[in-house]
Amino acid sequence: MTVISTTPDPDAHTLTLVAEFTAPPKAVWQLWADPRLLERWWGPPTYPATFREYDFVVGGEARYHMTGPDGSRSNGFWRLTALDEPRSLEFEEGFADQHGNPTASLPVAATRVDFDETAAGTRMTIVFRYDTAEQLERVVAMGMAEGITLSFGQIDALL
Repeated sequence: MTVISTTPDPDAHTLTLVAEFTAPPKAVWQLWADPRLLERWWGPPTYPATFREYDFVVGGEARYHMTGPDGSRSNGFWRLTALDEPRSLEFEEGFADQHGNPTASLPVAATRVDFDETAAGTRMTIVFRYDTAEQLERVVAMGMAEGITLSFGQIDALL
C-alpha cells in the first residue's frame, strides 16, 4: 500500500502523511506539477478535484473544487510559498468560498511536502501545520485524515 501512515499530532498542531512509491522523486514531483495529473488523485475517489486555476510557481495560486457524489462542491485554494524541484514544495492550503477566495471561518494549513529518494523509489512526507490544536481537531473531525489517505492511495495507479 502506498500510504504508510497518517498521524495527527495535537501538540505540534500537525497532520502528517507518509507514503512510499516505486518511482523516482522526479516522477512523483510531476504528479504535483501537472494540474491534470493532480486532478486524478487530489481528493478521495468519490470527491474528485478540478483545478480551475493553477500557477505552479513561488507566489502562484491554485483554485480548485472537489465534487461529491451528490454533485455538491467544496472549494479550496493553495498559495505556493516554496518550490525545490524535485525535493520539496510548500504552500498554504485551505477552504474557499464559491468564487475560490479563502474562507476565514475554516483553518488554513501551512503545508510542506518532501520527496526523499529511497532504494525502492521515493518516500513522500506531507505535513499540514495549523495555528492551533483546535484547528487541527476541527479538520480531523471533518474527515481530513481519512480523505487524504484515500486521495494519496490513488497515486500508485498513476505512476
